[in-house]
Amino acid sequence: MSPACRLGCHLLLLCLAALRGHSQEPELREAEDYDPFLLFGASPKRDAAGEEPYRRTLRCVDALSLQGQFTFTADRPQLHCAVFLIAEPGELLTVRIDRASLDCPGGDLLKVFDGWILKGEKFPSSQDHPLPTPARYMDFCTGGLSGQSVTSSQNVAMILFRVHHPGNGFTVTVRTDPNLFPCNVVSPTPSGRFTLVVPHQRRNCSFSVVYPVVIRISDLALGHIGRLHVKLPSAGCGGTGDFVELLGGTGLDPSKMTPLADLCYPFRGPAQMKIGCDSAVVRMVSSGKHVNRVTVEYRQLEPQEVEAQSGNSLGQPCVSGP
Repeated sequence: MSPACRLGCHLLLLCLAALRGHSQEPELREAEDYDPFLLFGASPKRDAAGEEPYRRTLRCVDALSLQGQFTFTADRPQLHCAVFLIAEPGELLTVRIDRASLDCPGGDLLKVFDGWILKGEKFPSSQDHPLPTPARYMDFCTGGLSGQSVTSSQNVAMILFRVHHPGNGFTVTVRTDPNLFPCNVVSPTPSGRFTLVVPHQRRNCSFSVVYPVVIRISDLALGHIGRLHVKLPSAGCGGTGDFVELLGGTGLDPSKMTPLADLCYPFRGPAQMKIGCDSAVVRMVSSGKHVNRVTVEYRQLEPQEVEAQSGNSLGQPCVSGP
């Protein structure tokens, strides 16, 4: 199976687990229809001038990694549905409602969430996103069902919906736009290279890979001089103002992951580490006083590497906190 196929299956299994888990969002509790073989990136992007936009139907639980027009029509009551959207790291997602036939007063629902929610955990975390959690929901039922659009703050978003009556549904158009300074990214592939730049902004930015990975830091530029070390319970880089931390966990929210290492000073790598957790995150904390940059190269760990980690690896338990 190709890496893209493995990623698609992995993310869809995460989606199913999220929808079957205990969540504060009632629309994320259960999913009866899902297709484990539906893959992110299964169809090529249609963005050439003059081409017809890509079109297909949506399932109750679905995942999209391409632009186009997508339609959901209920064949029976569908009460807990979600579509997970992902773009390239340097892109933002815009979702526009083209048409909707919904009974909003009767309990139907159509929302877009700025980010992802899995089993009650959010990406980006509340610490890293510029908006409070309630403001990250765009409720199309309350604002009129057609012609509205919303643009994400990062390369992931999701559509949450509930349709009670067969024959009802909606059509949305999903497009992507360039993002000059990506902040808070979920990697759409299990291996690759990404440079995170935070230019004189007081904010936290995370780069997440939903796989056990080998991470190689090849370039780190911070606006101060400090120390490089593996994080100990009583030590850390928090006092420096600008630093990068590596995290691992079983969920999606960086604020609930286990801190594995802090990088506190500028260097030109490589610094390589194995993180055998379900999710691995490189998180940059910036004071806003400097232009900070980190380059990350990563590849998925093979099963035998996860089972027998050795050398320069991080063996701390992959625990997500409350």
